[in-house]
Amino acid sequence: MTAEPEVVRSDLVLRAVSELRRASGDLASVLRTTSGVLDRAVTLAGADGGTLAGEPLEPEERAALVDVLPQVPVAWAAPYRVDLPSGAVLIAVAVLSVGPVCWLVARLPGVVPAEVAAVPEVLTVVAPAVGERLALRRLELERDARQRTSLLGELLHGEPSEATRRRAVDLGWQLDGWHTGIRLGADGQVDVAGRRTDVVEAFDAEGLRAVVVEQGDGWSAWITAVREPTATEVQQQAAAIRRVQRRLVQTVDTYVGVGRVQPGPSGIAVTLAEAGDAAGLARGRAETGRFLHVDRLGLAQLLLAWTRTDTFQPAAQALLAPIKDQPGDLVTTLAVYLDTESSLAETAAVLGIHRNTASARIAKIQHLLGVDLTNPDERLALHLASRTSPTQ
Repeated sequence: MTAEPEVVRSDLVLRAVSELRRASGDLASVLRTTSGVLDRAVTLAGADGGTLAGEPLEPEERAALVDVLPQVPVAWAAPYRVDLPSGAVLIAVAVLSVGPVCWLVARLPGVVPAEVAAVPEVLTVVAPAVGERLALRRLELERDARQRTSLLGELLHGEPSEATRRRAVDLGWQLDGWHTGIRLGADGQVDVAGRRTDVVEAFDAEGLRAVVVEQGDGWSAWITAVREPTATEVQQQAAAIRRVQRRLVQTVDTYVGVGRVQPGPSGIAVTLAEAGDAAGLARGRAETGRFLHVDRLGLAQLLLAWTRTDTFQPAAQALLAPIKDQPGDLVTTLAVYLDTESSLAETAAVLGIHRNTASARIAKIQHLLGVDLTNPDERLALHLASRTSPTQ
C-alpha cells in the first residue's frame, strides 16, 4: 500500500466490479458487497445524514457529514472527505437516481494515504449500481402508490363494487367492520411515496394495524376493528395515534386529524372526511400539538365545513377587509386571539410578540372593524371569518 498505491487502487476497483456482477439485485446486497471489498463499514445516507441503508452513522459522524455536504440537489459532485476529531475519515460520493440525491459513505478508522485515495474511486464505481437499484425501487413505490390511491378513490365515491372489493382483498384491506379515519398532513417538501414505509412502521410500533395510502401532501389512513370500540378504547386509540405523530415529527413536520368510528365500507369515506376536517383545524393549532380528534371537536368541526361554502367565504372576506392590509398581520392576530379564548398572554406567546403589542393590535382591530369582541355573536362571526382567510 505504501510502495504501489496505484496497484492497490486498481485492485480494489476491479474487485468491486467483479463482486457486483455476482451480487443479488437488492440494495442491501450491494452495500454488503462493497463493505466486504473495502473491509470497511458502508452506509447509504440521505442529505440530512440519516441512514437509508447499511451501517448507521454515529451522531457525531452524521453532524460532521451534514456540515460538509451540499444541502441542495447536485447533478454531479466529486467525492467528499470528512476528517473527524477521532482521526477517522468519512468518504462520501453522491448517488444519483430518480429520487433525491443521497450519499454513499465509507468510514475509515484512520488516514492511510493509499486507502484514502482508493476508496473514493471504488465508491464512484459502486454509486451507479446503487442508483439503479434506487430507481427500480422508486418505480415500484410509485406503481404501488398509484394502485392504492386509485382504490381509495373508488372507496370514497360510494358503495364498492365487487371488483373493488376483490382488489381490496388483494391488498389486504378489510372493508367490513368499524373504521377510524386518520389524516396525516406534511408541511414542506416531503417524498410521500418514499416515506410511506416510515408511517406504516410508526403505526406498527404503537401496535396499530393501519391501512396507509399516499394522498396529496400527506397520507390517509384508517384502522379497522371487528366490533364497535367502546368510548375508552376510542380514547386509547387516539392516544396511540398521537404517539405515532410524535414518532414521525422527528423527521416529518406533521399535523394529524382523527375521525369518528364509522361502520361498513361506506364508513371509510365518512370517517376520512371527518379526519380531513380535523386535520385542517389541527394544522393551525400549535397549542394542541397540531393534533385534533373529532370526538373532541364537536361544533368546531361542523363550523369548519360551513366556512368552506361558496356563500360564506365572500362574506368572510368582506368582513375582514378593513384589517387585511394593515401592518402587524392583524388577521392572524385576531385568529390566534380568538383561538386562545381572548388571552392576551397566550396570543403574545404564540405570535412571539410582547403582551402590550398584542393588546394594541386587538384594540386596533376592534376600532377598524367597529366590533366589540366581548359580544358572543360578533366573536363567533369573526372567528369563523378568520378561519376562511387565505392567510390561515
